[in-house]
Amino acid sequence: MLDKLSIMWYSSCEEVLNTSETAVRMNKCRRCDPVPGTPGKEMRGCPISLWIRLPCAVPVCARPWEVLTGENAHHAAYALRLAVGDAITVSDQHTVYDCVLTHFGDGEVTAEIREAHPADAEPPYRAVLFQALPKGDKLDTVIQKAVECGVAAIIPFESSRCIMRAKPETEERKTQRRARIAEEAAKQSRRGLIPEVMPTVTDYAAVLRQAAACDLALFCYEGEGTRSLRTVLDGFVPPAGRVPTVAIVIGSEGGFSPEEADAASDAGLCLCGLGRRILRTEAASGFVLSCLAYRFEL
Repeated sequence: MLDKLSIMWYSSCEEVLNTSETAVRMNKCRRCDPVPGTPGKEMRGCPISLWIRLPCAVPVCARPWEVLTGENAHHAAYALRLAVGDAITVSDQHTVYDCVLTHFGDGEVTAEIREAHPADAEPPYRAVLFQALPKGDKLDTVIQKAVECGVAAIIPFESSRCIMRAKPETEERKTQRRARIAEEAAKQSRRGLIPEVMPTVTDYAAVLRQAAACDLALFCYEGEGTRSLRTVLDGFVPPAGRVPTVAIVIGSEGGFSPEEADAASDAGLCLCGLGRRILRTEAASGFVLSCLAYRFEL
């Protein structure tokens, strides 16, 4: 059952063959005799009807059939309005599956797996964003853009200059909403995993301890005693044999106090500057993640 998988996207013009015939479902791969099925719909963005044919490494008849249930089934049937014969890609956060929809039932959607391959959209590091609570709904934007830029986990926290404060009576609901934002951003950007969004941490010392446990801990600070981000990244040597972890600590609109910066330095975090321009808090995490991607991935 694929009830915990995420529907990432569905077939585009690149995955089909152009023909003037009616779009139909193919029950077998190119090596088998095609068996026309239920007429499909025109793919979005395609001006003409198409035959849906996905490349197969082995005959489809030997491949398993899987089922989407719950939210994923509802999203496929009613939000995306997919039909039998449409192609989708699903992921279990480790493997990506190219599938064709074969049946819509009561609360479930059956899909036939055509190909499976390792998820390759993840960066070669695990980035954890520690974001001090910004005002209003800015954290929603931070989460969305950070996920699109490759973050693996997001931990909101309170610092001395935060205007917003976590409220116990609303924290669970807000965390759930933030997790949904992360999931939607992961689907949109075709991530192999859905990043975690943790509840807000109110103990600043605990934030420093968690960040210091990473292989590289970046404390973004505009005050004295910082090193340039480029210098820090150029000098970082990833550990051999495993995926390195990188902590990114970002302040709220007011930044960090000198006392908080001193505490971060004492805890082993690297105080780094982000250039000559002062960035908004909602832009800083995307900036750092982009620099990481440029240095270690692109």
